[in-house]
Amino acid sequence: MTALICGSMAYDTIMVFPDKFKHHILPEQVHILNVSFLVPELRREYGGCAGNIAYNLRQLGTEPLIMATVGKDFTPYSQWLGYCGISQDFIKVIESSYTAQAYITTDLDDNQITAFHPGAMSFSHENTVPHDRGVRLGLVSPDGKDGMIQHASQFVAAGIPFIFDPGQGMPMFDGAELLDFVDKASWVTLNDYEAQLMQERTGLAPEELAQKVEALIITRGASGSLIYSGQEVIEIPPAKPHATLDPTGCGDAYRAGLVYGLLEGLDWATTGRIASLMGAVKVETHGTQNHTFTLAAFKERYRENFGVGF
Repeated sequence: MTALICGSMAYDTIMVFPDKFKHHILPEQVHILNVSFLVPELRREYGGCAGNIAYNLRQLGTEPLIMATVGKDFTPYSQWLGYCGISQDFIKVIESSYTAQAYITTDLDDNQITAFHPGAMSFSHENTVPHDRGVRLGLVSPDGKDGMIQHASQFVAAGIPFIFDPGQGMPMFDGAELLDFVDKASWVTLNDYEAQLMQERTGLAPEELAQKVEALIITRGASGSLIYSGQEVIEIPPAKPHATLDPTGCGDAYRAGLVYGLLEGLDWATTGRIASLMGAVKVETHGTQNHTFTLAAFKERYRENFGVGF
């Protein structure tokens, strides 16, 4: 019993701007925007949505499968996955390309400006969803456009329910394409900005969108999250981080919590709280794959935050 995580694998270059973007971007002058931010703090990390989600699932004690396309420079990342005990059976190397690269600048308000080079991710359609590896559920996260479309259809053909997580890939799709994903998916997860964009492109409010799937999950950062399931809207409180150091990858950590809860057959209130705590654990550490914990310690912290266990 496992989850197949389709999405990007990337090297992240993360920079911290020790000020606020709003102090340097004049709204009335955005049509001639030309700014440069001095970033004395820089790190290079392993990232990408599929890599981050799989890493967090491994921390929770599951054995996820990643399906992704990577480039000729993937060896260090491959070694890291091996160290973490994460399967690479469905990671395909495209020798003519580089692994995807993200350049992320974060300010003191936790706003982010990202430049992303897709590289080998553009060949994601060359991978095919397997039928014979005990995959219980899938996740279609940001990836090459053709790959996302094909993998959604392949999950349906294989009878595997999946989460649609468009994330940063949403601008690639028009309203009709997004609705096609929703019609195929069992669950949809968005952040609050993506939810607004989804409504703008499809014409469907969250309550209407939720009627098309088993559940619609909308994250709201420090305000927690909402889970629309049937006629019910479940408000998930935020978990309390011990420190707030780096928001990069918190959404992926949250999504790993959702996948874990679905694999374990937990109710939405519990699943949402696990996801919320995963985001809080991630924000305490710089980078997207540098936090570690045991499942026992995580369960204890869950009890401390929410007053019950799971």
